[in-house]
Amino acid sequence: MGSRQKTIAIVINTSWNIYNFRLGLLKFLQSKGYRIVAIAPHDEYSQQLEDLGFEYRNVKINNKGTNPVEDMKLIWAFYRLYKDVRPDVLLHYTIKPNIYGSIAAWLAGVPAISNVSGLGTVFLDHSFSSRAARLLYSIAMRFPQKVFFQNKEDRTHFVKLKLVSEHRTGLLPGSGVDTFRFSPVDKKGGSTTLSFLFIARLVKDKGLHEYVDAARILKKKYPTVRFDILGPFYPGNPTAIAPDEMALWEREGAVHYLGTSSDVSSLISQADCIVLPSYREGLSRVLLEAASMARPIVTTDVPGCRDVVEDGVNGFLCKARDVGSLALQMEAMITLDQEQRTKMGQRGREKVVAKFDEAIVIDIYQRAISHILSSRV
Repeated sequence: MGSRQKTIAIVINTSWNIYNFRLGLLKFLQSKGYRIVAIAPHDEYSQQLEDLGFEYRNVKINNKGTNPVEDMKLIWAFYRLYKDVRPDVLLHYTIKPNIYGSIAAWLAGVPAISNVSGLGTVFLDHSFSSRAARLLYSIAMRFPQKVFFQNKEDRTHFVKLKLVSEHRTGLLPGSGVDTFRFSPVDKKGGSTTLSFLFIARLVKDKGLHEYVDAARILKKKYPTVRFDILGPFYPGNPTAIAPDEMALWEREGAVHYLGTSSDVSSLISQADCIVLPSYREGLSRVLLEAASMARPIVTTDVPGCRDVVEDGVNGFLCKARDVGSLALQMEAMITLDQEQRTKMGQRGREKVVAKFDEAIVIDIYQRAISHILSSRV
């Protein structure tokens, strides 16, 4: 009688996240004979995961809630799912699966791998909820067999705060980029209008206010330059931008809001430069995709951004939370000629292919999963 097929379960706070950021990893693991189970709240991408041959299980996660009773129920929901699915290895992503999923995995006796993709608001302020989240991390991160980080600073921070033992940590070059899907495409239509594009969730921590203020400054001097914004509103987040505020900016004429898109690559291809003045990232997916498509970048000199951009080589770095610094570097991009911007973009593409290709991330995961499975034989 043959051995039971090994099961890998992936747990994230949205099915959209699984489909858009982890599909390459899941398809690879599926091709190696693993049974794949996706566990996430139901959305329009849940059925698409099933259509690709993955099993799907619904779990309700309130991504913005901090109710302790609700969170205890989430641990129980994860525990019941894990006992039912019987995974051999769990892959956890995003805050609540990393914390409550890890606790449930320990209770269920299932080995787990956590991925801390960024420190976010939890580590950018000192509110009660942020302190509580750090305490929960210090409890939950005792349980996974491996905890991956996407930059050295985040890993050092966790170890220094004694949230995780260093020997169980590892580094990943982000979630990896499909460099074939995100390949260079020439700007269509022969437009000579220079355009900047900000891509992110519409929250303060992404540097959106700084981008709008820099656009106001530059628009006076360069009236034909476009300053576009792409991304979803994020109601419930304490630093979220309201739709009426965006409407006010648009009426003022400084920026154009493009809404959201399921085809981000086509919008990157229409921009001359991607801008992300974020206060901190794990490893910015947007910047990796932009660099993979050979677009020069203006971003902040902070963890998760400077890992992608080398100042003066494939873009420019500015100071975080500094409108003047951002405007200066965006103007530097404006004053370059097209050939110089193209060369910058090409160097970014070369860097992504060499260091951040999805295949590199998949190989690291494959080795971590194989090590866990072999140690349990």
